[in-house]
Amino acid sequence: MNVSNNCSTTNVELHHHVCLIEFALYSLIFFFGALFNVLAFWVFSCKMKKWTETRVYVMNLIFADFSVICTLPSMVYLLWNKSAQGELCQFTETMYFINMLMSIYIISLISIDRYIAIKHPLKARTFRSPSKAALLCGLLWVLVTISATIQLRQRHADLCFQTYTPMPAALSLLAIFFVFTLPLAILTFCSTEVIRNLKKHLNASSPEEKSIQKAVHIIYANLAVFLICFLPAYLGLLARFIMESVGATCFLLCVMKNFSSVMRCIATSNCCLDSVCYYFVTREFHEAFLQPKASSQKTEATHPFQIQPC
Repeated sequence: MNVSNNCSTTNVELHHHVCLIEFALYSLIFFFGALFNVLAFWVFSCKMKKWTETRVYVMNLIFADFSVICTLPSMVYLLWNKSAQGELCQFTETMYFINMLMSIYIISLISIDRYIAIKHPLKARTFRSPSKAALLCGLLWVLVTISATIQLRQRHADLCFQTYTPMPAALSLLAIFFVFTLPLAILTFCSTEVIRNLKKHLNASSPEEKSIQKAVHIIYANLAVFLICFLPAYLGLLARFIMESVGATCFLLCVMKNFSSVMRCIATSNCCLDSVCYYFVTREFHEAFLQPKASSQKTEATHPFQIQPC
């Protein structure tokens, strides 16, 4: 990196008002995130009788999001007291990033699973099963934990919760690609294809038209939530990476560090919204594609939008 020796992102302090904004946002995220994820856990663990692919993915998503929520009190304490070093901070940072990555990738897995179920219903019987979903989630936990831990330990940084790292530019860009660009591409492609298939059935004036419209709107909302939460954070991270590479002024580095800190709060708010989004997605898909067809076994066996209830 070509950052000036006199001013780098590791010694630029956050503005006092930014610290207040962080404290307020993290407090709200902690309260609502804990509430929503506990309610979601109760619904998916107690109210649903059958284990399905969606239930496996959502339970893993709830665990990852709730784990992120649990790190927030420590984050607020460490950032507020400017104690961004030591074993507690390193542990909190590691847990935060591992579970945030898991949350992002489980969202991608849910999108892929929904795409296969709707776009390729015949192949879905081969590729989809609760046991395969559990195995996939288990492998993902292992890979994300190992890769995130190695990346954080190889930074050799004295402070944690810093986006500045001395790693080569190619590796930094590769990390941004796998953390945001790839999941966004998967989510966008799968959501677009599912919506396209749903809209085909709207033209047929089917009795499920109202439920299908709700499902389409919820998928749009789900995609919008992902973009609103993560796009500003990673655009800011990319801009900050460019500034550090070309040797930006201290003022610009200070502005970008404060901006990135607030955007990280917004990205963390995704942990509150995931449980709400996927509860309604599951509910609406269940209503749209299973309940109206319960009276006809033949239709249920051949309908291209057949998916399992949760």
